[in-house]
Amino acid sequence: QVQLVESGGGSVQSGGSLRLTCARSGYTYYSGWFRQAPGKEREGVAVIGRDGNIRYAESVKGRFTISQDNAKSTLYLQMNSLEPEDTAMYYCAATWANGMHMDPARFGYWGQGTQVTVSS
Repeated sequence: QVQLVESGGGSVQSGGSLRLTCARSGYTYYSGWFRQAPGKEREGVAVIGRDGNIRYAESVKGRFTISQDNAKSTLYLQMNSLEPEDTAMYYCAATWANGMHMDPARFGYWGQGTQVTVSS
């Protein structure tokens, strides 16, 4: 059974930073962060494989960093230079295959989400 629990969301001003954490139980190959803003579709932010391969959405490249501690089964998302457009519910997700497509439909395991709000 795979379980994912996010933490670390909050409210910050534009230009600020937040670090999201996802505690994982159970084994999957790909883990990632997705986000969903009100009235918008869920979108991929960053994905990482057990082999260390990483993919970022263009909108967060150079600002966000995904990492994982396999020994502790923890996934992280360091978010710097936050912008109001980054405001969304952020979800940790995991899947066994095809994770680099960063397609939410390919991820079968989801956390409950953590809210990130960036004010201008």
